[in-house]
Order: sequence, then C-alpha cells, then structure tokens
Amino acid sequence: MPAVTDGVQLLVDAIDEAFDRRSWHGTTLRGSLRGLRPAQLAWRPAPSRHNIWEIAVHAAYWKYAVWRRLTGERRGRFPLPGSNWFDRPDPAGMRAWRDDLELLTTMHARLREAVAGLQPGALGRRTGGFTTAALVRGIAAHDLYHAGQIQLLKRLVPR
Repeated sequence: MPAVTDGVQLLVDAIDEAFDRRSWHGTTLRGSLRGLRPAQLAWRPAPSRHNIWEIAVHAAYWKYAVWRRLTGERRGRFPLPGSNWFDRPDPAGMRAWRDDLELLTTMHARLREAVAGLQPGALGRRTGGFTTAALVRGIAAHDLYHAGQIQLLKRLVPR
C-alpha cells in the first residue's frame, strides 16, 4: 500500500479513525456509544459531573464549532440552544438519545466534508490562534479523549 502524502487526506483519516473507523488504538468515539442503556447514559460519577449522554452532545457541539471555523459559517446554527455542555433529559429516553446520536453523526459528516474539501495550502492558515491542520488534529484528539472517558464511565456505572 503506498504511503499517504496528502496532508488533507491524513487529516480526514485522523478524524475518521477517532470517530468511527477501524484503527489500532481501540474504541472510537462512536464505538464507545454503542449499545448503551438509559441508566448508563444518565449515570454521573459525582454530583455536577457530566454523564455519557452530555459528553456525546458536547462532542457534537465541538465538531460543529470546528466546522464553523473551517467554513466561516456564522455562529448560532447548532441545532440545540447553548454551547459546550448541554443538559440532557433525565430520566434518559431512548428516542431522545437516538436523536442526539444522529446529531453527533451529522456533525461528524459535515466536519468530514469540510476537511476533505480543504486545499493543501490552507492547512497552515491560522484561525482562532491555531493552524487549520492543528484545529483538525485537535478535534480528532478531542474525540479520542472523550471515547476513553466514556469507556471508563461505562465501567464505573453500578450494576
């Protein structure tokens, strides 16, 4: 297999491998969210700590935020009111959870499309204090960070 030398393709691969594509590192963000029960989604390790559901929507929001920076889209188009962290229904309902999981998938697809459409010369352009390439690498790292956090939370949920 030939080596990938296209920086844009490397970034697309990085966000895909962090989100839902097979990779050596183990569970992806999307993989960490498979097969969860309402009790797992809503459980908090301590008062005022985030649950798995909130982490998933937080990840969707940051995919949107990076997409917005890459495309120059104006603020205020994220489907949920607010920013960063979002209170989710308690008790957790599976219909609402599926809707939020779809939101995460949609935000990833938008981000992926924007990254795939980048010109190689744009990777060094600064936006919000970071290069475009660093911003995209960062959102891949963000997915992996939260995938690990979710994997840990799943193991801590009382049975």
